Amino acid sequence: MNETMRTVFGLLGGLAVFIYGMNMMSEGLQKVAGEKMKYVLGILTKNPIVGVLAGALTTAVLQSSSATTVMVIGFVSAGLMKLPQAISVILGANIGTTMTAQIIAFKITDYIWPIIFIGFVIFFFCKKEKAKNIGQTIFAFGILFLGITTMGDVMKPLAASPVFTDMIAKVSHIPVLGVLLGTVMTLVVQSSSATIAVLQNFASQAGPDGISSVIGLTGAIPILLGDNIGTTITALLASVGQSKNAKRTAVAHSVFNITGSFLFIWIIPWFAKFVEFISPKGNEIDVISRQIANAHTAFNVANTLLWIPFIWLMVKIVTKIVPGEDVVDTEGQPQFLDDKMAGQPVFALHLANEEIVRCAHMVQEMISEARKAMDQKTAAVWKNVCERRGVVEHLYGQIEKFISNLFASGTLTEVQSMRAASLMYIACDVDRISQRCQEVAKVRKERLEDNREGKEYAFSKEAEKEMESMLEKIEGMLLSAMDAVQNDNRAAAFKVIQQRDELQIQENKLRKNHVQRLKKGKCSPELTGAFTTILYSMERMGSLCVNIAEAYIGQPSLEGERQEQDAVGQ
Repeated sequence: MNETMRTVFGLLGGLAVFIYGMNMMSEGLQKVAGEKMKYVLGILTKNPIVGVLAGALTTAVLQSSSATTVMVIGFVSAGLMKLPQAISVILGANIGTTMTAQIIAFKITDYIWPIIFIGFVIFFFCKKEKAKNIGQTIFAFGILFLGITTMGDVMKPLAASPVFTDMIAKVSHIPVLGVLLGTVMTLVVQSSSATIAVLQNFASQAGPDGISSVIGLTGAIPILLGDNIGTTITALLASVGQSKNAKRTAVAHSVFNITGSFLFIWIIPWFAKFVEFISPKGNEIDVISRQIANAHTAFNVANTLLWIPFIWLMVKIVTKIVPGEDVVDTEGQPQFLDDKMAGQPVFALHLANEEIVRCAHMVQEMISEARKAMDQKTAAVWKNVCERRGVVEHLYGQIEKFISNLFASGTLTEVQSMRAASLMYIACDVDRISQRCQEVAKVRKERLEDNREGKEYAFSKEAEKEMESMLEKIEGMLLSAMDAVQNDNRAAAFKVIQQRDELQIQENKLRKNHVQRLKKGKCSPELTGAFTTILYSMERMGSLCVNIAEAYIGQPSLEGERQEQDAVGQ
């Protein structure tokens, strides 16, 4: 293999190892953070300052501003986050992504192999999942630096090439070319962290004089600005097919980086002097990696501080770029599920949870319609219930597929796997309640058809009131069960479980009352089968509500306070 091919494949191989290590470290960090990442969901919709901090924190864990932006786009599309809050989170994401460059700037070449070995030992020999996740993070950290070292080694011949140094000199003196180069590099690699790592390594090579950097800080900054622009393409691609606000969120990411780059390109010499002032002193090739990292951080922090007071203006700009209103989707389509979130299981499980709650509210409306069927002589109620049943059945299929894909992705921790299984059970029980509710409405429809044929079969007013009362109780149980699932309310779950005996007592009472009415001639004997069917369906609906509550209680701890909450609930 000639020298040119050796250099090209060495650079590409080093880049591949770096990206693999970065993705593996991101996965390990997410698993180590575990359900604590769920707390981020609680603060994402606060004021802009808190949103910026949340975005920075999330990106520091995910190791990718693009990943955070894709997550935010999913939340906006699902209606869980408003556009102004989403923009504030994206501003913070641009700060959080600079952590990778700061880590790379550390000179730990001599410690790479010990780090890889220690991480390997912990990852492969420890039995506890948390220890294995920590080992994976350490191992990936070493792999990441191995990729950086490989790229640095193969770049040394490039730094000595007159042709290459002349080309870099042109880029250095024409900032626009540097911006275009950085943009194209990131568009190809799809990772600003990777291209900035390449930039840091290349800038650390000595030029022809053997002392100065081959590119220098003023030559590196325009490429750095282009890297920031190029990273926005991932968000734009993720917004395809999403809601208008989701598209606006992606455009906001682009506007943020493009406007910042346009502003800073005019002040590169002064910006470079500021970065040199706040960075360590020493030979240029020894400190330029840190200088580039600091320039990356300073650019994003300054740009964020400039935009925070003008988020309202950003909203207007992106609304102008992406005009119009969203076409309201039919309720039969999933509102919260987003397959792009599979790599971020904490947030994916949250979206699945929200979709299940949405289904449950549809079922609650079905129960309400079934209650109406007890005293209304119209087939419209039956039609409404059937339509809702079809929607719930379809959504259940989508939820089941979404959670199954999460299992198949291999990104779930043991705790997350248990929670995903629990959500699968809950979704199934919600679907089964809708089946039973349809059965109740069906029996009422059949009785209406009998009456139209001249058969004088009718439930007494007392029977209708009793069945309506039992459905009302079941409706309340379902609402309590879903309050537990949606709001992590264990007291509501225990309330549902305690109502199981009450429901059984009420069912027995209804059976006895029906026998008494038969004796007195108040109910038609021909309706006993229909009455028993309705009663059985209602009993099953109540039991399924209890199943949901028990499945929720059986979930692994979300907040580490289960024992204390159990005591309160009991």
